[in-house]
Amino acid sequence: MSYKTYFNWSTGKDSALALYKTLQNPLFDIAALVTTVNSDMERVSMHGLRNELLLKQAKSIEIPLKIISLSGNVSMATYDETMKTAMNELKSEGFTHTVFGDIFLEDLKQYREQKLNEVGIQAEFPLWKENTKNLLEEFISLGFKAITVCVNAKLLDESFVGRIIDKQFLEDLPRGVDPCGENGEFHTFVFDGPIFKTPVDFKIGEKVLRSYQSTEDEEDQCFQTDDKLKWDTSFWYCDLYV
Repeated sequence: MSYKTYFNWSTGKDSALALYKTLQNPLFDIAALVTTVNSDMERVSMHGLRNELLLKQAKSIEIPLKIISLSGNVSMATYDETMKTAMNELKSEGFTHTVFGDIFLEDLKQYREQKLNEVGIQAEFPLWKENTKNLLEEFISLGFKAITVCVNAKLLDESFVGRIIDKQFLEDLPRGVDPCGENGEFHTFVFDGPIFKTPVDFKIGEKVLRSYQSTEDEEDQCFQTDDKLKWDTSFWYCDLYV
């Protein structure tokens, strides 16, 4: 018996590796990819990837894609409501399990599990607590290919965005930056590897530095007032297009 499962697809390397491992597990039948997109910009949330490339990824992976649209300035209350509606729809379609590529962010894992428990869906984390350097080396050795599309400007300079993920990239990462970017240091677009039928073709566009401001409502924002928890708000993006 296998569980009807949807996969939370971010378009990046951790998702790709987690999906690869889950597809090899007979307990789970991955019947859908689910991705949140910024409806204002028509790009994948946080990664800034154009929707056209997300669609090309899903076509090559050959798993149906479900897109959840969210405003770029969505509040946590609206986010939770939108996601709960989407999860209930998936539940009604027979999905009982879902998979994430998270590695060690405890608060995020607990948040996901809490929200999923409310609708009766079981969360799975195939990469959980794995050594991130080993994971990136495994990702490369399996033949996956990825390019950085977003980097935290506080930690990485412009040279790290629009760069292919390889052994040299790993060696060049500054001290304190997680090898998988698990703390949000960088995000990637995976364009080839064992889960793809064919490579995803794309062109590299300009690099842009973007800065964001927190909402004025401190009760409903992810930018914390505690300096130790405050989210970084400046990022380098590398635009990719078809």
